[in-house]
Amino acid sequence: MITSIQGLLAAATPLHAIIELNGLGYEVNIPVTTAEKLPAVGATVKLHTLVIYREDAQTLYGFATPAERDFFRLMIENVTGVGPKMALTIMSKLSLPSLQSAISSGDIATLAKCPGIGKKTAERLVVELRAKVGATGSTETVFTAGTATSETAPAVPADTRIRDAVLALNTLGYKTADADEAVRRASISLGPKATTEQLIKKALGS
Repeated sequence: MITSIQGLLAAATPLHAIIELNGLGYEVNIPVTTAEKLPAVGATVKLHTLVIYREDAQTLYGFATPAERDFFRLMIENVTGVGPKMALTIMSKLSLPSLQSAISSGDIATLAKCPGIGKKTAERLVVELRAKVGATGSTETVFTAGTATSETAPAVPADTRIRDAVLALNTLGYKTADADEAVRRASISLGPKATTEQLIKKALGS
């Protein structure tokens, strides 16, 4: 099984990346939350991958962190009616911390706002994954031009800081999806060592 791929980023869109390795170009399906973290075209990048084998195709899916890849696998293997395409859509709308938070808290409304995800599917996500949320890790992969490294904040895991920042914006009246998007952008702008307070201030435009 191909668990990761590292090479030159030849091209990228919000949902696809082409990675050149040993003279071959690999097309990797990615969520928007991973595309947001990709380096410039021509730089070295590493994605954590899962291959889905079908009778008529072999499709490669890639993610910024092993935790995101494992949660993607968790959804498609455990939630009735959720296949790779729908799982990728869900992970494109919400970052992993907010997705896990919505599932653990039973926030059907937030989950149902993902494109193509109705109330029934959102309910299945909660029912079938609530007990499993938290099983994945919390290491955040940081992409930089010319290199690919994995880095975890020394004091507080990145997922925890993002989750706390989103919750803080919720208390200020922000909807979960809007708060998640603002904090994700703040995290990309400030880098992996930003504190929860810094993420909140950046998300608020301070």
